[in-house]
Amino acid sequence: MAARVTDADVKAIFDTAMDTTPFITTANLIVDEELVSFGLTEARLTEIEKYLAAHFACLKDPRIAKEKIGDAENTYQVVKAGNGLEGTSYGQQVQLLDSTGRLADLLKPHAGLETLKTNVPAWGITGVRGF
Repeated sequence: MAARVTDADVKAIFDTAMDTTPFITTANLIVDEELVSFGLTEARLTEIEKYLAAHFACLKDPRIAKEKIGDAENTYQVVKAGNGLEGTSYGQQVQLLDSTGRLADLLKPHAGLETLKTNVPAWGITGVRGF
């Protein structure tokens, strides 16, 4: 599906000189594949796509978190790996808009089980390496 938002739409909420089109493309793909069939209105999908594109753009062009005038000091927001959508105010807005919770769940770690022992007779399992 064609993108719901434009570079100008994203720049209306995210002040940047860079082209946000690549981030819009990624956001559109995610919204189309993860949310379209879950009953959200087109208006809501548009807002999610806009804020998700701004979230991705912010990872490339971080916002100033603190600015000091005397002796000119700027501190930029640091987006840590593993923070997912919580890492930017734009991602937090995405979570608010996404009533399905699917986008927040995409970045959550998934549980797995692996055993170092290859024979576990008490469980009736032999030859297991994990999955």
